Amino acid sequence: MPLKIAFQMDPMNGVNIDADTTFRIAEEAQARGHALFHYVPDGLAFREGRVIARGAEMALRRVRGDHVSFGAEREADLSEFDVVWLRQDPPFDMHYVTTTHLLDLSPPTTLVVNDPFWVRNYPEKLLVLRFPDLTPPTLIARDLAMIRAFKAKHGDVILKPLYGNGGAGVFRLDPNDRNLASLYEVFTGFSREPLIVQKFLPAVAKGDKRIILVDGEPVGAINRVPPEGETRSNMHVGGRAERVGLTERDREICAAIGPVLREKGQIFVGIDVIGDWLTEINVTSPTGLQELERFDGVNVAARLWEAIEAKCAARR
Repeated sequence: MPLKIAFQMDPMNGVNIDADTTFRIAEEAQARGHALFHYVPDGLAFREGRVIARGAEMALRRVRGDHVSFGAEREADLSEFDVVWLRQDPPFDMHYVTTTHLLDLSPPTTLVVNDPFWVRNYPEKLLVLRFPDLTPPTLIARDLAMIRAFKAKHGDVILKPLYGNGGAGVFRLDPNDRNLASLYEVFTGFSREPLIVQKFLPAVAKGDKRIILVDGEPVGAINRVPPEGETRSNMHVGGRAERVGLTERDREICAAIGPVLREKGQIFVGIDVIGDWLTEINVTSPTGLQELERFDGVNVAARLWEAIEAKCAARR
């Protein structure tokens, strides 16, 4: 049965159609006969007991420079939609958090993907804390003495903002580094948030694996290799995507976290694995779908919609 789908996202007319995951998800939905509606996060509002969004119907085509058309802008009640996709990019700030609170008030007939309550409560670098046996030694703290002690214990560490994304603000501090105090001053000078510090994993030189899970089950992975002289492997900063398979350790990690993802309504998730260690569980706006489909020749977007369509049918 055709569904009415709303996408809460950054402007669709600015995406790279050869790489953007949301474009691919929406493209597959359209191919399956579903109707598309688009609105930006600033268009979301709560008014007199109703959650509404100002946006427009949307049609897509895989034509560079001419990939989207919009209907007339209008105000829509979220109760109109069978599915609302929470797909705007981080930063995971109070603006982002507020949209999750508003989406929490969606009617029970509307499926929000991913479940906004758990997106808010289990952002990327915090959900992994539930699985200490799967993760490298990790510290979340704002106290400089605690951070110094952790670095003294592990020697070579990665320091990054707790709610950062895309590789921004990620620093490697090796045993000879003398910049910890200065970096601490910079971070704490503009933010009240804690920092996250992890033991450096030399295996990152061989790549940071992004594994995509649909409703708690792994469907494939890509390997993101950092450029020469760079610690970060994010594609935003020049990382190179490579084809890669799943190891037994990868499957062990997915088996451990999959039931939690299903229970918490996290239907589309991308986890990051370096060597044998889980470093992040990305639930806000995971990427890598198009690269995976090209490498593996599998329609992962179809798998995703099959899971969502089944959930919608069960709700009916």
